[in-house]
Amino acid sequence: MSDATAQFFAQLGRHGHERLLRKTSGTIRFDLTRPGGVDHWLVTITHGQVRVSREKAAADAVIGADEQLFERMARGEVKPLPAWLRNDITAEGRFRFVLLLERLFDPPPGARHPRSVPPISREVR
Repeated sequence: MSDATAQFFAQLGRHGHERLLRKTSGTIRFDLTRPGGVDHWLVTITHGQVRVSREKAAADAVIGADEQLFERMARGEVKPLPAWLRNDITAEGRFRFVLLLERLFDPPPGARHPRSVPPISREVR
């Protein structure tokens, strides 16, 4: 397992309550393929409260990915939804959890929230 993957899930578990997920409850299992096997991570969300474990349990959605691709997602280099549309990752189960993936991952390096960009001043001469 890569350091980026372990750090991603550790950080996700430490968040505790995630405000953006306060209306969400369900489970997402990540099956990450690596040479010699598959690593399983179970993310349980209960009204925004996030818990992470290494269980291979039934889940509302199961996301399958190559460990190297997932590492890039964890670093913010690859967005989950476009990766799914390109068939770089697979998803089974409830589709709404595929859409929720965008809220779990960090934005790409250098990205800013639109509100943090100063408005353009229009000087009249």
